[in-house]
Amino acid sequence: MNQTNRNGAFAVIFHLLFLTFILAPLAVVCLVAFTPDNFLSIPTGKWSLRWFASLWQDEDFKSALRTSLWLGVLSATLSTALSVPSAMGLVRYRFPGRDAINAFLLSPLMIPPVVLGIAFLRLFTLMDMGGSFTSLVACHTLLIFPYALRLVMAALTGQADDAERAARSLGAGRWTTFRRVTLPMILPGVAGGWVLAFINSFDELTATVFVTSPTTITLPVRIYMNMSETVDPSVAAISTLIIGLTLAVMLLLDRIYGLNKVLVGNH
Repeated sequence: MNQTNRNGAFAVIFHLLFLTFILAPLAVVCLVAFTPDNFLSIPTGKWSLRWFASLWQDEDFKSALRTSLWLGVLSATLSTALSVPSAMGLVRYRFPGRDAINAFLLSPLMIPPVVLGIAFLRLFTLMDMGGSFTSLVACHTLLIFPYALRLVMAALTGQADDAERAARSLGAGRWTTFRRVTLPMILPGVAGGWVLAFINSFDELTATVFVTSPTTITLPVRIYMNMSETVDPSVAAISTLIIGLTLAVMLLLDRIYGLNKVLVGNH
């Protein structure tokens, strides 16, 4: 019994230290965002919102944020829409070359983003689409497609097709069966895939640098440009806003639908 208690206490201490190690950098960034100084420092006696106010007045940051949000929504929606039929074909059917197609669709996870960025730059230049928002959406859709595909495939793998066969035997067409039976069963995986795809699109920097233009600068690229020119607490302020918005969205999603249903699929 004593050994069990010691192991339990050790496990709690270990997890607390691990969480502290993970969360400490985020806490430091959030504290620096409230400094009144012109350089990176943790406020001790005086706190200020000047850097949040400067972001509100900075049109470059606001434009980059709007671009990243629209880009994330469009690319995540397209990648998720493409991942559903792809996952159904790979999970529900067995055919020659299935494993090769699966590896091909997941290959963006194995190719370095800088290589993909150079390839996209060359492709879009030849197609006279360099620097356009359409090229950014196409680039991000391909980059984040494997994340949505993996979650949809996992949702389909855990679902038997008995209900689908029953619906077909009762006269339902393929589209009706998918809309009324299959999609509700895999909806947590689809929603989780969309969320994961959006997060990766919103955070993508390496490949985006090669495809973006002065009129289509995303938020990660703008932050990178700001840090390469000067280091001030405005970067900490925008990071704090992103952290706060992410927590708010996750809490709201948990209250409305439940994170276990969306990300894990528990009912």
